[in-house]
Amino acid sequence: MTDLFDLTGKVALVTGGTHGIGLATGILLAKAGAKVCVNDLNEVKLQACRENYKKAGLDVFVLRFDVTDEADVDRGIGIIEKSVGSVDILVNNAGIIKRIPILEMAISDYKQVIEVDLVAPLIVSRRVVPKMIEKRSGKIINMCSMMSVYGRNTVSAYASAKGGLKLLTQSMTCEWAKYNIQINGIGPGYIATAQTAPIRENGHPFNDLVMTRTPAGRWGEPEDVANAALFLASKASNFVNGHILFVDGGILANFGYVKGENDL
Repeated sequence: MTDLFDLTGKVALVTGGTHGIGLATGILLAKAGAKVCVNDLNEVKLQACRENYKKAGLDVFVLRFDVTDEADVDRGIGIIEKSVGSVDILVNNAGIIKRIPILEMAISDYKQVIEVDLVAPLIVSRRVVPKMIEKRSGKIINMCSMMSVYGRNTVSAYASAKGGLKLLTQSMTCEWAKYNIQINGIGPGYIATAQTAPIRENGHPFNDLVMTRTPAGRWGEPEDVANAALFLASKASNFVNGHILFVDGGILANFGYVKGENDL
């Protein structure tokens, strides 16, 4: 059974993987034997990432490049290929969100979210997939969202991008699955990270919403999402393609509009 999840010798790139879900995912892939590479734009975050891997007794290759810049992606992936090897597993994890009502959002803000959350996964995937095609082997995991399938107020750009990423995942599958490349997405539910700490306090309206609507009765942990990523990166998912795996404690099965909650 362990052979199914053995990633020994595989090169994995986790974009924006310096913290939260990306960090947990990269560490788990490294524990499974992968040579993990992580990029970010922030050198301080990259150094902190290196320290977190070191504490876990793991190695990581970190480098700075901008996932929205084709030339910079080409440079960064080139360094990875020369220093570590061609990418076998790509986790398109880098992303941003801007919570702004549609009428108040600057078009530049909307475009920025689309560039990072939707265009960047295309740029990075296009750069690594030719080598995967050559090898007739590869895994691409796009970090989608529950908002790949439904909208919420103030997150129009994010939902637009993540909805597009779901369909991009499926379109990649239609074109690349024949080369034995599996392309799938993960849709995290509400996850306990540093970013969500302020709204996870007892008595906070959003915490109450999550706790009452999630059948599992808890917030997810980054490791819950990482576990799904390991499955999609492993041999165990070799006939899983074009799928969005929701890791949400069942909230999508129980989520609907209730008067008074639409503003949360």
